[in-house]
Amino acid sequence: MRVVVTGGAGFLGSHLCESLLLDFHEICVIDDMFRGKQRNLETCKSSAAEMGIPFHVVMKDASNPESFEIALRRLGGGVDVVYHLAAINGTRWFHERPDLVVKINHNTLTAALDFATSQGARFVFTSSPEAWGEQSEMPLKETSSSIFSPSNMHQRHSYGASKYIGELLVHHAIQTHSMDGRIVRPFNSYGPRLPGDNHGQVVSMLLEKCLRNEPMEIHGKGGQSRCFTWVEDVVRGIKLAGDLDSGIDGSNLTGEAFNLGSTIETSILELVDMCVEVSGSEIEPIFVASNPGDAIRRLPDITASEQALGWNAEVSLKDGIERTWAWMKNQSI
Repeated sequence: MRVVVTGGAGFLGSHLCESLLLDFHEICVIDDMFRGKQRNLETCKSSAAEMGIPFHVVMKDASNPESFEIALRRLGGGVDVVYHLAAINGTRWFHERPDLVVKINHNTLTAALDFATSQGARFVFTSSPEAWGEQSEMPLKETSSSIFSPSNMHQRHSYGASKYIGELLVHHAIQTHSMDGRIVRPFNSYGPRLPGDNHGQVVSMLLEKCLRNEPMEIHGKGGQSRCFTWVEDVVRGIKLAGDLDSGIDGSNLTGEAFNLGSTIETSILELVDMCVEVSGSEIEPIFVASNPGDAIRRLPDITASEQALGWNAEVSLKDGIERTWAWMKNQSI
């Protein structure tokens, strides 16, 4: 198949591209490298060359329709699937630049949707459990309501609200243009190449502190829990959402949303202990103020993913952290 991956040089996107190449798909990445890194695609480029598979990179803004026209030409004038991952993620961005988060996440999605619709391509939208906002009833289901606190209280939900609106727009395209759209919601994916800087995500941020022998900051009391999911497990689910014409149970996948997450909750304090154990660090964490709007729990209901995609998370958190730590140590040499 001929595939476009927006945000393909990012953490999830680059892993997705590597997996797609194993199935001999011709790929064109669209990424302006704001969050993505060219080095994330080195394995893709070398693998594609060895396998004789075309692999293209368009280093342009995915909110610009011209970027998709270039991708279309690179793919020989046709595209079968669009995987839309381009977005601004990272909690600090939500608070510091909510305007940028909303603008980029909305504009890249509308450009990608318009392109997929014009080409009759299948569309896989990477949403987020942040789309549920501060919902406290667990597990999170497709029927769970989204709850957002007043915008004057904090800017946290700039990201979650953009993903919620994104899901609305996908359904609108399905209803008005008969587009074959599917939605996936990865739950706290982690692994090699996950950003560990101040604008990164928690697993790599903690391991980066262990690597540098610096104190790890814990927001609040550290009792908030998440379901951390190994990147290759998440990518397998995203691919299934794009590859399958219908569910393995015979269901219609168009318009369906799939939670891709481990069902094992881990508190931040437990995560810290695991990172310390794996790394051999002796650094004591320090406690700082909670992030406004931070959800206390996030537990996915993966029934739909199990039944329609045949998907579940397979790699344990301990195993995944050990693999991530080994990769980080190797990168620091």
